[in-house]
Amino acid sequence: MRVLHLICLLILVLPMAKVGAQSKKYSIHTVAFYNFENLFDTINDPHTNDDEWTPKGAQRWTSKKYNQKLQNLSRVLLEIGSSDNANAPTFIGCCEIENRGVLEDLIKEPKLIDKDFGIIHFDSPDKRGIDVALLYQKKHFKPTTYTNVPLYVFKEESKAKAISKLESDDKIDDNLELNPQTNRVFTRDQLLVTGFLEGEEISIIVNHWPSRSGGEKKSSPYREAAGTLNRKVIDSLQRINPNAKVITLGDLNDGPYNKSIKIALGAKANKKEVPLLGIYNPFEEMAKKGLGTIAFRDSWDIFDQIMVSQSLIQDNFSTYQYWKSGIYNKSFLIQTSGQYKGYPKRHSATEIGFSDHFPVYIYLIKELK
Repeated sequence: MRVLHLICLLILVLPMAKVGAQSKKYSIHTVAFYNFENLFDTINDPHTNDDEWTPKGAQRWTSKKYNQKLQNLSRVLLEIGSSDNANAPTFIGCCEIENRGVLEDLIKEPKLIDKDFGIIHFDSPDKRGIDVALLYQKKHFKPTTYTNVPLYVFKEESKAKAISKLESDDKIDDNLELNPQTNRVFTRDQLLVTGFLEGEEISIIVNHWPSRSGGEKKSSPYREAAGTLNRKVIDSLQRINPNAKVITLGDLNDGPYNKSIKIALGAKANKKEVPLLGIYNPFEEMAKKGLGTIAFRDSWDIFDQIMVSQSLIQDNFSTYQYWKSGIYNKSFLIQTSGQYKGYPKRHSATEIGFSDHFPVYIYLIKELK
């Protein structure tokens, strides 16, 4: 009975799968997101607060440690989603990167170099100089347009007030966390990339929303503003094309159930409840099951999420559609001893780890004829 059940399932292997004479064939692509946690080079940048990540800084960040970090990350990136797709992810959204140079070093790692990844990156106004970026396999995806969309949040009279704007001519000062004239709090931009995945237009938004510094409730308006901005970006794409296929992903510093995602972005956990032009979030159900991508004081949450527009959850697989999602939390990514046993294995004084986050992924599939 188990064998019969397995035969009836979709079995997907890049570039196609075949089971029996009557089975269907599918193409599959993995879309991933990973917070690299402090991927800094060893060079002191006078324009950002990166002193900690230099050879003489608090982390004693040497070339040897930096190269080990790159090796560790390359192993993860190669294997994300490998349970159902033998190829590395076609798309990798990433955050906590210092500059384009560290990404250029990363994609030249032996495990990744033959994948021929392209890089889309802009410098963000974050005071530490950490940015978001998109890596993509050039043989599968051809970008046509990309831009960084600034998030405007303001602090007034000791009370958090957040405002998001899609368009503005205001200049960004990379050296400031808080502009004393405007009370603008500087944070990461949202990266919007549009292009063609094997001939089908798709848009991807890479996010790293404001942190919970100062407390979850006090800082929530900033992330709600980020969710509002994200929704505006999606709306702008859907006004041009109501059937636009949009994927928004990132470290949101909120769980799937928080206001920034449930209200500001309007994401739904149940496919049947997603309205026309709405957003589906498969990671909410995982959160309800107690799964997580990050742990704090022995409490797990899913800050890292990938969501898709309603146009990507159709039953017709004649074009690329969402199939399923997952958290990549293999044993080698987990701390096995000490105070943080069971947590993601991050950098410590004695060991170069991976990240304090687990990566997440989804699959896109299309029926081949």
